[in-house]
Amino acid sequence: MSEEKVVIEDTPKKKQKKTNIGALVKSILAAAIGVQSNKNRERDFEEGNPLAFIIGGFVFTALFIVTIATIVGFVLSTNG
Repeated sequence: MSEEKVVIEDTPKKKQKKTNIGALVKSILAAAIGVQSNKNRERDFEEGNPLAFIIGGFVFTALFIVTIATIVGFVLSTNG
C-alpha cells in the first residue's frame, strides 16, 4: 500500500476592510426605507462590522422617533 498525502490548499483570505462612516450611514438609511441594493447588502455582510450596524440602527431609530415626536408636538401645539 502506498500512502498518499492529501494537501489542503489554504484559500487566501480577503482582508477585512472597514466600512467607512459614509457607507455605513448610506446602508442604514437604504435599509430603513427598503431600497438596499443586493450588491451593497453583500458588501455590508462581507466587509461590515455587525456592531457598527447595530449601533447605527439604534441611533437612527432614536433620531427617527424624536423627529416624529417633535413634528407631532409642533402640529398639535399650533393647531390647538
